[in-house]
Amino acid sequence: MITRELAVALRDSGLVWHPAEGDRFQLDLPDEVEREAEAEVFTVSEMTIEARQTPSGTDLAFNGTTEWALDAVTLAEAVWLPREDQLRELLRGTFRALVRLEDAFRVEVEIGGDMIAFEHPDPSEAYGRALLELISRSH
Repeated sequence: MITRELAVALRDSGLVWHPAEGDRFQLDLPDEVEREAEAEVFTVSEMTIEARQTPSGTDLAFNGTTEWALDAVTLAEAVWLPREDQLRELLRGTFRALVRLEDAFRVEVEIGGDMIAFEHPDPSEAYGRALLELISRSH
């Protein structure tokens, strides 16, 4: 799983999230809310957390979760933690290879004719860093 810091960087760079069943996220709430709530990883699921369209946008509704004082949060109050397969899909035609190294993974992408590699012990993090570079270069 990618780090929260990388997820925030992806969101801030313009990555748009359309919540779907199985997506993971963390809360990004005002400072007065407990930090423990922000550390928890939630999963979109019809049974517990459902993405609902409202006139003001998309809300993530907490259905029947009695331990949380929240009924719903907006997408702006959530940080999407994309999975490895989602990150690879978002790289689209720029993705060239995933290479297993001795103690890490290397994701190779081609952006604007340049071959670029990103290494990390977690392949999701390497994919995420490659995606952040792709988004940065597309602006």
